[in-house]
Amino acid sequence: MSAGVSGAVVFSDIVGFTELTDLHGDDVALELVDAHARTVAGLLPECARVVKELGDGLLLWFGDAADAIRTGIALQERCASVHGGDLPLWVRVGIHWGCPRRRGDDLIGHDVNLTSRITALAGPGEVLCSEAVVAAAGQLDGVELRPLGSVFVKGVAEPVPLVRVQRRSS
Repeated sequence: MSAGVSGAVVFSDIVGFTELTDLHGDDVALELVDAHARTVAGLLPECARVVKELGDGLLLWFGDAADAIRTGIALQERCASVHGGDLPLWVRVGIHWGCPRRRGDDLIGHDVNLTSRITALAGPGEVLCSEAVVAAAGQLDGVELRPLGSVFVKGVAEPVPLVRVQRRSS
């Protein structure tokens, strides 16, 4: 295992995937998973990569916090028009800035776990971020930041300050 490098850890997953699969079957679920992967791949800037696919979710890495936030917002906007079969692609996104450990091409550790917990709190079409990633991003023109306060998440002793991000309305 090698030392970590600071960056933005991002999870994006399909909302209600287990129920969706139960109600509509594996073929429709696979269509949505493929649509999700294609949509993400089409939005990633050079400083980012897909670390791995996790069933209906993707673990992403960004070298730049502002790019991670902007990509999360763009993903939600793009997913609003994407469908698998007749079903909309509803995803949730969580973003955290940290220094996860690398194991080959994979990322592991506290920062990855925390990002997963942040993602689980997001609703359909929502991008939730830790304050750490917002601070690392600096000035974000065109982005609206809505502080949500600090929340306790499973497995983390201290409360985590969260921010909802979205494109600023004109």
